[in-house]
Amino acid sequence: MCRILLALLATLTLAAQAPVLIRAGRLLDVRTGKVLADQGLLMKEGRIAATGPWAQVSAAAPKDAALLDLSGQFVLPGLIEAHTHVLLQGNRFSQDYADQILKESVPYRTLRAAAAAKAALNWGFTAMRDLGSEGAGYADVDLKRAIEAGVVPGPRLFVAGRAFSATGTYPLQAYAWELELPSGVRVVDGVDAIRVAVRDEVRHGADWVKVYVDRGAYLGTDGRLRSLTNYRPEELKAFVDEAKRLGKRTAAHVKGWDGIDAALSAGFDTLEHADGFTDDLLDRAVKQGTFWCPTLYAGFWVAEGRGPLGRKYPEMLAIAFKKGLAKGVKIALGSDIGAFPWTENPAKELALMVERGMTPLQALQAATRVAADLLGVRDLGTLEPGAHADLVALSEDPLKDITALQRLRVVIKGGVVVRQEP
Repeated sequence: MCRILLALLATLTLAAQAPVLIRAGRLLDVRTGKVLADQGLLMKEGRIAATGPWAQVSAAAPKDAALLDLSGQFVLPGLIEAHTHVLLQGNRFSQDYADQILKESVPYRTLRAAAAAKAALNWGFTAMRDLGSEGAGYADVDLKRAIEAGVVPGPRLFVAGRAFSATGTYPLQAYAWELELPSGVRVVDGVDAIRVAVRDEVRHGADWVKVYVDRGAYLGTDGRLRSLTNYRPEELKAFVDEAKRLGKRTAAHVKGWDGIDAALSAGFDTLEHADGFTDDLLDRAVKQGTFWCPTLYAGFWVAEGRGPLGRKYPEMLAIAFKKGLAKGVKIALGSDIGAFPWTENPAKELALMVERGMTPLQALQAATRVAADLLGVRDLGTLEPGAHADLVALSEDPLKDITALQRLRVVIKGGVVVRQEP
């Protein structure tokens, strides 16, 4: 059998169409949680063609398959980040956000987003859901198309285009009344207008419909984190119904009890942040099968700029996270990177998830299998035959130390090595 043995990854250049045979020292099956020793993976045309014990897969592999020796590595599927903002570069303070919206052109922000996408891919995130361009129009759609066309490197993107909020509920606010300022969202009010707006976002390339359901969180006399809802129930239902009719899923930005309650009642597919989760709401989320991206790291990062209550959010979220984990809420990795700068590896979210009660395996599943289920795709988050050949490799065991995912050695997307450490 004639195979090319590549001793050094630094010399490796793989075409997506060429068959490649990988020898994995240890491979994590994210569905069962089992670590399998000395496994073979055959990649063809950017997808997994076969998996199994090395002797079995190598014997059946094409004679011209290139060999990638990862026998000293721990291999698992590429990571999925389910809550990002590639067109933001950190907004700990309100002025940080305003400066980006008012002082940076959309082309400049798009260039920075391309750099962010490249960084994310190098960190092992081979797929990302981006939840709103924050005033940059459909630059996220353009970036997605550029990545798909091979113009720039980056993860597989699932984008929301312009997220929605109601009149007077989203920055930029509190400027002189005679100024017509840009908004970080698409402002829409009323059931009929909402239906038209959802159709228009889909027309422009949005994969997801993102809605800011609440604002103005405060501590209620009942001890719960309360909030002001941005829409009436029938308006929220219109977002969900119209998106579903068009085959799209919905994401709800929520902070307080009132917003979470409203989003669950309307039937949103995912809840973002949800610091005010209580036992009754968590039970409803479990019953409805709603996904949750807690965005732990962002809450920690921006706390200083959110005032006295904001500094309490990380503790509130930690309590809600532990309860949700115990109840079986479907928790996916979503760090809200963009709220914190793209110089920070969002894999730090996984370390916080473990600190707050997850096992390393559960955290890895949140970043692979569960996140893929959230996206509604079957060919990501796994290394089963037919899946995209997206995988990462590292010399350490992340089941023993989850922070090892911040020290990846190899990243492969679509059968092509995009990062390699000798």
